[in-house]
Amino acid sequence: MIDAVGNPQSVLVLGGTSEIGLAIVRRFAKGGRPLRVVLAARPSPRLTEAVASLEQSGCAVETHAFSATDTGSHAEVIGKAFAGGDIDIAVVAFGLLGDAEQAWQSVDIAVELATVNYTAAVSCGVALAARFREQGHGSIVALSSVAGEQVRRSNFVYGSTKAGMDGFYLGLGEALRPSGVQVTVVRPGFVKTKMTEGMSPAPLAVTAPQVADVVADAVRNRRDLVWAPAPFRLVMMVLRHIPRAILRRLPI
Repeated sequence: MIDAVGNPQSVLVLGGTSEIGLAIVRRFAKGGRPLRVVLAARPSPRLTEAVASLEQSGCAVETHAFSATDTGSHAEVIGKAFAGGDIDIAVVAFGLLGDAEQAWQSVDIAVELATVNYTAAVSCGVALAARFREQGHGSIVALSSVAGEQVRRSNFVYGSTKAGMDGFYLGLGEALRPSGVQVTVVRPGFVKTKMTEGMSPAPLAVTAPQVADVVADAVRNRRDLVWAPAPFRLVMMVLRHIPRAILRRLPI
């Protein structure tokens, strides 16, 4: 179980090669306590590298093959993760950014973004909820985006998928509250990772370890919703109240 100061004994990462997901694991492993880590991801050199790195840090790591688009397998994969013992924290870390202009002009790309970022996230969320309710404790961390809080012309297909995912996990948190299970939605801004490599960093850009620090604090304090970095909450509050006629003229 998660102890009084927010340290877990086990972490599941759905999207086990995600830089943010792995940074979260490393953040929780900092305390020096034995940490059981379950990485659900497609087999790849990146996954092998992640396992080796975490094992060098003293983590006990197991892996399970996982594909976001194979929704029919999600319950089984999550069941395997829980079969090895309680899961204290599950991180929903997978997602696609895609090319913003191609996304609204290609049916295939748009559907892929919707499937991975929304449909798969809902599928995993329902399967996780069932396991956590049986367990009676734990925390689900859903990596959303500020792009879903205010869907903008610059990346509206991606933003719309994150808006749906964001809303689902906020509602899931309310549904699971009587069961003693915490759901935290994390809304990062621009994160400097391989996914955003080659893009010009936006204002208030953060790194994966900085997002991990926000997540660790949110889990410790059982927060429903956090921004990374925190000032983005004020930025998005302002943007939400700007008329669309004015918003469309802004360079965002």
